[in-house]
Amino acid sequence: MFLDPYHTRTSSRVRISAQQASDFAKRVAGDFNPIHDEGARRFCVPGDLLFALVLSRFGLSRHMEFRFRNMVGDGTSLCLEEEPEAGQLRVCDDEGKQYLDVRREGETNRNTFAIEAFTRCYVAFSGKNFPHVLKPLFEAQGVMFNPRRPLVIYDSMGFSLDRLDLTEPSLELVESRLDVIGKRGDVRLEFRIKDGGKAVGSGSKKLVVSGLCAYDAAAMEEIVNEFYRLRSAYEVTG
Repeated sequence: MFLDPYHTRTSSRVRISAQQASDFAKRVAGDFNPIHDEGARRFCVPGDLLFALVLSRFGLSRHMEFRFRNMVGDGTSLCLEEEPEAGQLRVCDDEGKQYLDVRREGETNRNTFAIEAFTRCYVAFSGKNFPHVLKPLFEAQGVMFNPRRPLVIYDSMGFSLDRLDLTEPSLELVESRLDVIGKRGDVRLEFRIKDGGKAVGSGSKKLVVSGLCAYDAAAMEEIVNEFYRLRSAYEVTG
């Protein structure tokens, strides 16, 4: 399984080390958010890795909604639980703290090829949030995250599929917007799901940006340059 390098399974539990999380973010998602770096002061496991593990364990359903409740730290022991009658899945720790709630409806495809193909295309799409999508939104609104403490939190996502027998899935951004509420920004991304070039579904994703401040073009340019420097360095050494 393509997710094997990015988590460790022991009995009924899953653990994700900071190194595994960082490798997934960079190798699979192309995500160089420093919050996913091993040793980061505010380290957290990428939400997209939790998303991927849920699909791998429980399958791909026609309608799914994911809500992220808390950030997962290094090596946290996680339970992936299912309530079939309620159509609900959850990721929690041994103390019952919830990190991810999932609601699903409709038929479910457990074909590993279709699940991996959809997971990879969604995660690659999701990993392009910054700078590709967020920078133009920040410029248009005249705001940005604090350059000294950039923090973008994955809040939720959901999608609906017309069919599940996917062979060549891809995602394309349809609409993006940033709603500014004081020092907080809510980013909403609407996307179309295609398979073999034909539309087969749609979805949306929500991000929360905290600590907004006035847009600083020079500071943003430094952050973007650092993003591409880190990506280039990783492509050479990774």
